[in-house]
Amino acid sequence: MEFRRATGPLTVPLNRLAGTGPLGSGSGVPFVHEDARPFFRDVGDHLARVNESVEGLDRLVSDVLSAHLAQTSVRQNDDMRKISAWAAMAAVPTMIAGIYGMNFDHMPELHWLWSYPVVILVMALLEVLLYRLFKRREWL
Repeated sequence: MEFRRATGPLTVPLNRLAGTGPLGSGSGVPFVHEDARPFFRDVGDHLARVNESVEGLDRLVSDVLSAHLAQTSVRQNDDMRKISAWAAMAAVPTMIAGIYGMNFDHMPELHWLWSYPVVILVMALLEVLLYRLFKRREWL
């Protein structure tokens, strides 16, 4: 980017001097002697080749930068997917504990002897199922 900014203003004067500009064949500099104009055309050819090389390298650098940004985006998406999977796994027992922790007495299973172990077992089974599901889909 800096190279493009530095060399951009030079192209028009160099093209005029070398005779490769819109005026062509060295006519952009009227003080150049007729015998010297072929040398300016030769310099113009070199300038055109260098200009093409610079443009090619500029495109290459832009493509490499785009590829790097794409890879970074893919890595960020993978990280976000893993964070979402862990958040979903944490949400299930939190929701169940929140429901049973509301301190009201109108749930029949609260008076059952095995309700606490069953709820803990259900939470553990749901966590195992979610873990296997996310592992199979390569989210973890």
